[in-house]
Formats: sequence, C-alpha cells, structure tokens
Amino acid sequence: MGLDFVVRSGMSTDREKTMTAASQSINFISEAEYLQGEQYAELRHEYIGGAVYAMVGATDRHGLLVMNIAAALHRHLRGGPCQVFASDMKVRLSVADETVFYYPDVLVSCRQDDRERLFRQHPCLLVEVLSEATERTDRREKFLAYQTLASLENYVLVAQDAPLVTVFRRAGGWKAEHLGQGDTLSLPSLEFSIPLAEIYEGV
Repeated sequence: MGLDFVVRSGMSTDREKTMTAASQSINFISEAEYLQGEQYAELRHEYIGGAVYAMVGATDRHGLLVMNIAAALHRHLRGGPCQVFASDMKVRLSVADETVFYYPDVLVSCRQDDRERLFRQHPCLLVEVLSEATERTDRREKFLAYQTLASLENYVLVAQDAPLVTVFRRAGGWKAEHLGQGDTLSLPSLEFSIPLAEIYEGV
C-alpha cells in the first residue's frame, strides 16, 4: 500500500503534536484502503480521519487480563445474541465528521444488526487494559470518543500493575467508579459480575 505508518506513543506527547510533526510524511488513505490493508498487515493499526497508526506490542500480563475478562464474558453470554471479541475486532466511530477505527481489548456487541465482517459499530461494552504507552489515550481520547457511541453502556479500564479497575457507566453520567482488592465488577446491563480476583488470576 506504500504507507508511512506512524507509531502512536502516549508517554510523552499528545496525538495533536504527533500528527503535526508527522503530517509531512503521512499518506492519508480511505476507509476502504485501510480495511483492506488490515486484513493482510503483519501489525495492527488504528485509523483516525485517514491517518494510520501502528499499535504498540502487548505484555504477557496484558494478554492474561484480556483473556480472563473475555473468557468470563463468553461463558456468561454464550447462547444468546451477544458476541464477545478479544483484541482483534475493530470498533468504528464517527468523531467530528471523521471516521475512526480503534481496536479495544474487549468488545461486546449484542445487536443483531451489528454484524459487519471487519468491525462493529454498536458495542454495549468496551474494555481497555492500560499500559504506560496507552493509558493517556485510553483515559482521554478514547474515553471521549467512545461516549459518542449511543449503544455503549459501560467503559472499563483495567490496570496491569495492581488490582485496580475503573468503570464508567452511561447510566451514571460517565463518572468514574474505582474498584480494588476484594471488589467485584458488576455490569447489570449484561447481568454479569466478576470478582477482581478472577480478572487478575494468574497475573
């Protein structure tokens, strides 16, 4: 595809500064080109208004946390209308008239009309496992973008280095709810709950 991919880093710079500095070298591409390219790319990329950003690698702790959450959700929701995806399903948004594709760590969609082959547009739950490189983006940029999804009921952030989970609920006005050691994550809209001890099992 001849693209100059830019690796996003949230550790020392905002996306605006990164995009300004790299604007001379980024080849902006169409949504169709991005979706086609992602099917064959060795690395996953997120897409913001025509610009493509390579995703950073994940640790073993990150992978274990994602699988613990996704597996518990799958067991609970199997046989029903909901689908659970871990890390490999894109969510499509429209933010400020720009098309955006992110890869959330865990995505749940329960709508029968939300069955595109390469992405989902109406998730009810999104989960991000935090890392040093992505925490700022997950807490700010993605949090604000995800709120534009009318279907989204819960956004969950999971820390890697300690048993700490933050839940944002549409029903609660997107106010942060912090959970720690001994607490249980409850998602009434899915009739689902999981102790933090199970989320962090093996980590």
